Amino acid sequence: MQARMKNPVTIIPAAMQPIQDLAKAAHSQGVPEELLEMVHLRVSQINGCSFCVDAGLKNLRKLGESDERIGLVSAWREAPHYTDAERAALELAEAATRLTDRADAVSDAVWDAAADHFDERQLASILLLIAVTNLFNRLNAPIRQIAGTW
Repeated sequence: MQARMKNPVTIIPAAMQPIQDLAKAAHSQGVPEELLEMVHLRVSQINGCSFCVDAGLKNLRKLGESDERIGLVSAWREAPHYTDAERAALELAEAATRLTDRADAVSDAVWDAAADHFDERQLASILLLIAVTNLFNRLNAPIRQIAGTW
């Protein structure tokens, strides 16, 4: 495999710092790092971004997550390894990533489940991370950024 081109943020380096600042802000509101990385991994799986899936797997391993929890993120609904809060965040991540899959992209039920577990600042953090991950996925997937490179 070979990337189609260099990553857009290396071609236009002024774009990288603002994206990194958004990611840093998302990580600053008290949401556990493991949960944010699970959200990142799930969004990247949905979008087929091998680079970000690889990064998410590696980051979760560094954080000490088990192989079961990492490997079953894509099947979180059927796996017993996740808390109710994690399930709510993963469901929100899926809905906010698949906006056109249904008329009411993020239903009240999905939102209310997340709001039951996270305060407004934490919800903002999760939503920012979902958005930044989608941004990176939309840069990496079209150019076929190779997993483990950069």
